[in-house]
Parts: sequence; structure tokens; C-alpha cells
Amino acid sequence: METAASSFAPRPLFSSSHKRDPSFNLLFIHRCTASCSQLTRIYISHLSLPSLYVRKAYATRKTRCNGIDKNHPSQGSYNSSFRALTPLEIITSHHNSNFKRFRSNFIQGAKIIKIACCRGKLKQVALVGFFRMVVGLIFVMAISLTVSAAPSCALTEENLLFLEAWRAVDRAYYDKTFNGQSWFRYRETALKNEPMNTREETYAAIKKMLSTLDDPFTRFLEPEKFKSLRSGTKAALTGVGLSFAYPRALDGTVQGFMVMSSTPDGPADKAGIVPGDIILAIDDISTENMDIYDAADRLQGPEGSSVDLTIRKGSDINHITLKRERVTRNPVKSTLCEIPGAGKESSRVGYIKLTTFNQNASEAVREAINKLRNDNVKAFVLDLRNNSGGLFPQGIEIAKIWLEKGVIVYICDSRGVRDIYEADGANTVAASEPLVVLVNKGTASASEILAGALKDNKRAVLYGEPTFGKGKIQSVFELSDGSGLAVTVARYETPAHTDIDKVGIKPDHPLPMPFPMDEEGFCGCIRDLSAPCNLNPAQLFAKL
Repeated sequence: METAASSFAPRPLFSSSHKRDPSFNLLFIHRCTASCSQLTRIYISHLSLPSLYVRKAYATRKTRCNGIDKNHPSQGSYNSSFRALTPLEIITSHHNSNFKRFRSNFIQGAKIIKIACCRGKLKQVALVGFFRMVVGLIFVMAISLTVSAAPSCALTEENLLFLEAWRAVDRAYYDKTFNGQSWFRYRETALKNEPMNTREETYAAIKKMLSTLDDPFTRFLEPEKFKSLRSGTKAALTGVGLSFAYPRALDGTVQGFMVMSSTPDGPADKAGIVPGDIILAIDDISTENMDIYDAADRLQGPEGSSVDLTIRKGSDINHITLKRERVTRNPVKSTLCEIPGAGKESSRVGYIKLTTFNQNASEAVREAINKLRNDNVKAFVLDLRNNSGGLFPQGIEIAKIWLEKGVIVYICDSRGVRDIYEADGANTVAASEPLVVLVNKGTASASEILAGALKDNKRAVLYGEPTFGKGKIQSVFELSDGSGLAVTVARYETPAHTDIDKVGIKPDHPLPMPFPMDEEGFCGCIRDLSAPCNLNPAQLFAKL
């Protein structure tokens, strides 16, 4: 018996005692289920006669295949009970056929064997590969879900408050480049590097985040300051009656806060504090690095308590002590100005002074118009001087009172116009009477929206000096712990697509200087032809 190593040498499958048969013989080429990489053994037994009769040939593997017992000829002995697998090819050869032709047919059949084996292998590899791919995909998805879920489980209460503030800015901030930085990357970096173990540390992290926007109007408000800000839009509060803002020059050349307006008959107004004055200190604390909301909080306090202010008027510095009062913020004052001997159209003028845009503003303006109409006024004067703004929606509603139709304002972000507010006539009260609007450097924000809408729609003539130039709109967002954010949500353009930020609205005509700020003084100027502040009513209401 041959060894396994010697079985690679070709040898006859039948002994010489087998009878030579010149009849048709079949050459069976069999395929095993083993891998194609395994060697295929082909045994050919033939006679040494010139005609080279072929008895039988079998194709086997180096290794034992399914259906072949261990006495297979490739193992060194022949077993007549060998059970062949399904033939892949049957080649017939007649005893008179040429050996060369047989050789050619045989080589072709061998190629068929190789192709069949490789096809089987490819199917097997494909199935295994597909199975591995599915398992791998499931594994990757499981890992991804685990990783994505991990941060949520690891976030602390302080982290969640920080993320709440981050999301508010992400959704609302008007500049979607976030001052040229990746807002998502900042979030991940802050959560990783900024300490947020206490509420104070979290507040500091939020303030640091907002400072990267380089926007002085986007601010964080601790719970007390947030409550103070919200009270400022209500009808009454306890304080000194001042509205102020960051100075026009935001490059640091002007320190402190600039007074924009003082509530008529309030503590500041009685002390002679006027628009343009600079607040240098509050209770001997410098305002140089003070937050604007911190300053507002310091000015408010219990009724009857005192607050010391350091005020600069031009080149003079004054120290003023004010007693806090409950300031009723009635946003509107109105009066009837009668002008004897004037033209019929302007013989009776209705004067309306709007001091702020609080929750009552639009309704108060509407009531003032109706009251003056009952006195048969023929023209109106809307005084917006020293009105520092307030609630944006109130500015829109008051514009609709005066406009029958037309664009009021374009709301824009870094990508362009995103919203348009228009008048459709549904809320119009006074769209036909001649209208004059008075403005100055204390006219800001919602007041500028209103003045710009009336000017660009040719509804009113503007008198005074260029306005403050606050062309951005803020919205207030309350966080879950009672703190809040004031976020710049948009910039705006007038109906003529004028961006007024840091520029202001230029009036059509100047006012004589000095010109009184109160309603009685205004009426005196248009009545007295000899007064230095006199305005000829016919010229005052002349259309452009």
C-alpha cells in the first residue's frame, strides 16, 4: 500500500488483469465539496497500445471528499464500492478516436472543473462575506447607540443648564456664523474643559460662551436681573426713571452708560439729567466694566431709598443723589394745540408724546388719537424724542395705526431678509391726517422702526436730529432655573432697505435749537411767531 505522500504519483486504477474492452467507455470527472484551493488529482489508466484505449478516469481531491470512503484510490488502495458524486462533465471517447483529440477534450473538461469549483467557492465566499457584513453592521450600530447615549447619562444638572443656554442661542441668534466660529465645536469643547461643578461656575461658563459672539446686546441674566428686566416692560416700577444704553462708540473711547431718556416728572428728570449725559458711577462703583443689566438693577430698589450717581455733562462731572420713587410708566401724553389765525387744515393740532413701548403703548396711542379726534384736530405730531424703545411687537402695532398699507420693517439675519412685517389696513386708525414725527439721538430701537416706517412710506415728515442707531432686535429667553438670556435675534432694515445700525435715521428737517421737550412748550413754539423755536404750521405739515 502506498503512503499518502506517494499517492500523488499517477498509477493505474485497474490491474492488468482487467479485460481490454474496445467499446465505448466513459470518462467520469467528479467534483468534491472541498475548497478549490485543494489539489485535484486525476488518475488515468490506459493501455500502451497504439490506439490508446481509455478505460475509465476518475477525478479526486488531495483530501477525502464527501461520498468517498477512506479506501479511496487516492488513499493507496481501490475499493470497488466507491460511490461517485454527481458528474460535472461526461466525455466520451471511441476506441478509434485520436489521442490528440481526446487530449484536447480532456483539457477542456478540466477547465470546466476549475470554473465550477471557483463558482462554488465564490458563492461560499459571498455568503460568508454577507453574513460578516450584517454582523459587523449590527455591532457598529450597537456601539454607536451606546456612545450617543453615554453623554446624556453622564451630563450633570449644571451641564444641562449650560446646554439649555447654548440651544437658545443656537436657535435664535441672528448671525448663523456665530461670529465666525463653529458653535457645535464650542459646545463640545466647553463641556469638556469648562468647570461646571457649581451654579456660579455654570453662569461663568455661559457668560464666557456669549462673550465669543462679540455682541454687547446678547447677555446672560441671573434670576434677579432677569426679573428686573421683565419688570421694566410693565406699567410701573420703583427706580429713578432713567433709560440708558451703551455709548454710541463701542470701541472703548467712551466709558459708562449714555442716558437716552428720563421719565417726565421722575427723579432723574427733576434732577436735570438729560439725554446724552454719561453715567460714570453708581453708588461710587465705576460703570466702566459694569454690565448694563447690573446697572439697571442697581438703579432700582425699595421706594424711598437713595442712590448716588456720578454724571458727566459735557466736560463737567456732577455728583447727584436721587431718591427712588414708584415711577408710573404711562407711555403716552397728549394735548390739543390751537393755533389762532392758522390755515384751516392745521388750526387744531393733536400732540402725542410716546415715551416707551411697554405693554400698554399701542392701546394708549389709539385712545389718544380718538380723544383728539373728538376735539376736531386736523393734524398730528408724534413725539418720539428720548424714547429708547421697548417691546418690538408694540412698535409694529403702532405703525399699523398710522399706515393703511405698506412694509413696516424687514427682519434680516446674516443670510438676508427672513421676514417682512406689513400693514394691511385692518388696524388703521389715522392714515389720512398730516403727521409730523419728532426724533433725536435718544430715539432708539422700536422708536426707530416706527420712525423709519413712517418716513419711507411717505406717511410722515421727520424733524429733529439723527436717531441713536440701534438696528438690532433682542428677544428674552427664560432658563429653567429662573435665569435668562437676552439674545439678538435679528437686525432690521427700514422699508427702503436702510440698515440703521450705529448710523441712525436722518430726519428730513432740523428743529430750531433749543426746542422744548414737553407738550406745553411745543404748543407755545407753534403759536408764537416771535419765539426762537417757532415753527410755521403751514411749513411744519408740508409734504415732501
